[in-house]
Amino acid sequence: MTSVPHLTTALTGPLQDLETHILTNQTEIEHWFRTQWLSYRAPFYSSVDLRNAGFKVAPVDTNLFPAGFNNLNSAFLPLCVQAVQAAIEHLCPKARRLIIVPESHTRNKFYLESLATLQGIIEKAGLEVRIGHIDQEQQEREIALPSGLVVSQYPLQRSGGRLHIKDFDPCIVLLNNDLSDGIPPLLENIDPGQTVTPVPTMGWSSRLKSDHFAHYQRIAREFSDIIEIDPWLIDPYFRRCGKIDFQKRDGEECLADNVAEVLATIQKKYLEYGIKEEPFVIAKADAGTYGMNIMTIRDPSEIKSLNRKQRNKMARGKGGSSVTDVLVQEGVFTFETWGSENAIAEPVVYMIDHSVVGGFYRVHTNRGINENLNAPGMHFEPLAFADTCTLPDKLADPDAGPNRFYTYGVISRLALLAAAREINTLKGAA
Repeated sequence: MTSVPHLTTALTGPLQDLETHILTNQTEIEHWFRTQWLSYRAPFYSSVDLRNAGFKVAPVDTNLFPAGFNNLNSAFLPLCVQAVQAAIEHLCPKARRLIIVPESHTRNKFYLESLATLQGIIEKAGLEVRIGHIDQEQQEREIALPSGLVVSQYPLQRSGGRLHIKDFDPCIVLLNNDLSDGIPPLLENIDPGQTVTPVPTMGWSSRLKSDHFAHYQRIAREFSDIIEIDPWLIDPYFRRCGKIDFQKRDGEECLADNVAEVLATIQKKYLEYGIKEEPFVIAKADAGTYGMNIMTIRDPSEIKSLNRKQRNKMARGKGGSSVTDVLVQEGVFTFETWGSENAIAEPVVYMIDHSVVGGFYRVHTNRGINENLNAPGMHFEPLAFADTCTLPDKLADPDAGPNRFYTYGVISRLALLAAAREINTLKGAA
């Protein structure tokens, strides 16, 4: 089994206190989660990027259209299958067929391996599964992958209000496309008798990270009251700055002011806890994924000194979309390292329904402790769960492997609950 990454900070400070509080309150925590899931339906699946600074552990991104299933530890395939079965029972108990809608126009072998793995997991849960693309080219395609798996994709079609592939009419349509380019007419006004999940309005053409973290902030406060901790230990501060035009240099003052405010707030907390590190923020597009449109900032003056290349990088998102809204988020260091090279690492936790089913470490040999690791040159190492991350060992030290991963599972489920409340809010406004 892969070893647990080394945490390079001494675990005698706030994080060990956090882990101790979580272990001590495990029964209350699990009861609280159960009551929350009675009120809020968890998304079909999600992944959460975490950062562990030693003195703080917090989510920095929550993806509702996750790829990377091929990077999960195969030992926990039964967890995935069981969780899919639970999700199906909630969505459509009599479901027999399901269509996965993938990312458009992609021949990325890593993504296609994930797609094939996801299809296999759902088939093992007892459903017939097809992949239906929404590309304009109405062609069937079959791609052989390095793993030996084969991905077959068919044009997704519509008859009346129902989606189908040829003679394959599903109960459930599972989106694995983040809809950055907008919701296509094909996916609008679907027959209520056919479930489309996640709801298309949770795609990046509609969803904002700042909305998600506003929900998370409220949840972090609720949770912190239960286990009696400072919410800051699990919550990254943030501000949103709208109407930015990086190429025209419009809105730079707004962005610099928000950076200054977040840095000042972090510095105040660092002084409170005796933390000697230099605060930083991450500025990133308020919508989008793939690690695009992200920069590390230590001083507001850096905004004014961005060169043309940096402005162009921040100005365009996935598919060439314009970036006009920016999330200024507290930078959370990652002090976890992997292997003999001490490569910087961060955990990514995967959930299906409301169950944690696995994860991996995103590892980068050329990035620093205050930089985005979701960038070219990264690789993945399966999380070495001792007994999944739902079985803490109260007889072991708070920072022992099972307990660290249990903490990761708890924080990831808080982010999952924030996403569930997002979805609930959208449905209420519909």
